[in-house]
Amino acid sequence: MSLLNLAILLSSCAFLFYGINCLVSQTMKDEFVRFGLDKQRQLTGILQLLGALGLILGYFLIPIVTVIAAAGLSILMFLGFLVRIKIKDSILQSLPSLLFAVINLYISVQYYYKIVS
Repeated sequence: MSLLNLAILLSSCAFLFYGINCLVSQTMKDEFVRFGLDKQRQLTGILQLLGALGLILGYFLIPIVTVIAAAGLSILMFLGFLVRIKIKDSILQSLPSLLFAVINLYISVQYYYKIVS
């Protein structure tokens, strides 16, 4: 399995899991209150699920969807990283969002070059 395929598998599984948790988990509801983003929790969960489904759909059917989904997830996670910095979370707490931003940026760029070449 290539690094790109592994990144897509990791990201799509993670965002399916976190998207669902974002919508139903009390722990996630409490976290979004702590972030000061309780009104954006449902939208965030839906965007995470759409991004995960976009990665899967793009992988199997329409590659440009992977580019768009990964770019969207990268932006979402970079914004999540900024929120964590703003509320003064530790670097250990903030690192996963930055890591997923970078992973999805990698997916987006690699799939873009795969399409245009």
